Amino acid sequence: MEICKQNEFCGGCIHQGVPYEQQLKAKESEVKALLREKEVDASGIKFDAIEGCPSMYNYRNKMEYTFGDLVKDGEMTLGMHKKGHFMSIVTVDECQLVDPDFNKVLRYTLDFAIDRGYKQYHKRSHLGLMRNLIIRKGVRYGELLVNIVTSSDGLGEGAEFNFDEEAYVKGLLELDLNNTIVGILRTINDDLADAVKCDELKTLYGRDYYMEEILGLKFKVSAFSFFQTNVEAVERLYKEALDLIDDFEGKTVFDLYCGTGTISQILALKAKEVVGVEIVEEAVDSARKNADLNGLDNCKFIAGDCFKVLDGQIGAHIWDFSKKPDVIVVDPPRVGIQTKALDKIARYGVEQILYISCNPKTLAINLKEFEAYGYKAEYIKPFDNFPMTKHTECICLLSKVKESVK
Repeated sequence: MEICKQNEFCGGCIHQGVPYEQQLKAKESEVKALLREKEVDASGIKFDAIEGCPSMYNYRNKMEYTFGDLVKDGEMTLGMHKKGHFMSIVTVDECQLVDPDFNKVLRYTLDFAIDRGYKQYHKRSHLGLMRNLIIRKGVRYGELLVNIVTSSDGLGEGAEFNFDEEAYVKGLLELDLNNTIVGILRTINDDLADAVKCDELKTLYGRDYYMEEILGLKFKVSAFSFFQTNVEAVERLYKEALDLIDDFEGKTVFDLYCGTGTISQILALKAKEVVGVEIVEEAVDSARKNADLNGLDNCKFIAGDCFKVLDGQIGAHIWDFSKKPDVIVVDPPRVGIQTKALDKIARYGVEQILYISCNPKTLAINLKEFEAYGYKAEYIKPFDNFPMTKHTECICLLSKVKESVK
């Protein structure tokens, strides 16, 4: 495939034009360098070769686009931030990382807004109607969920401050797409911050979720629920990661930073019981609903900060966290595991901890911290789930090898 036409300005991809084997080598080398930099004990670690992505293109199932302009007071744009420029937005209607339907929906939405004289929300004046466009796809079901994010109608004078919901829906449904639009939503966001926040969520058409399937389990994914953005790649990552644990049969497992409970439910197929902990309440609500959808009654989910939950400050009525689990699985956000939470996790003294990481830098930091508690990384394998971008994921198995020095 040719180099993306927006590559000169868009900050999404950094490896355009680089042969894929070179991309993989660079990412694998970066992980090893970070482990050396943080002085992680490398003796005896089996470091497996990086796993490439099933597809280099069209793999993302979610995109969050921003309305803006490329040059000050220029024509409205819709897409990604320009490299090194916070205020400039590049229209990315030919992006190679998404399904072509995403590009069609983006182009239609931008033209719709321009034709009606709508203005983009200005980060400094806090005026304007159009803020964001979020598109999500259920890969296994061929379903699209479209969410247009605007400020409230009437926050200004004239028709350009009133979004024509009926016309927008009609035009979207007339697009020639390969997938089926199952829901069209409108999020009202009047928050001053430059982030997608939901003051009100309106369903303009269909439903407010799409369906997805991972390793035979079904998931309802709602508008703002976290869900893996490359289903085929993460399915393989999860399978290899969980195969590292000796045996889940009849065991109690903590799944920390569990998101919508994807890993929890895969674990629950074999484990005696699984306790998932996640700070985002909406994700926990989705996890509970999806467990019911899959007929799993051995999952418990608790909403709260990981440290506070393990410390017994939250969720004690659901689970007694003074009880030691058999296995702990952690899948933290990019910032990694905070020190207080890591202390709580390590002090359980379980024989094996499975660490799934979306940021090799914080993984290396955490592995060094775990060493002080007598844990050692036995196996590490990087995965390139996001070709062309800077992101690398890893799976790591830690084993208890000696008593804690803390």
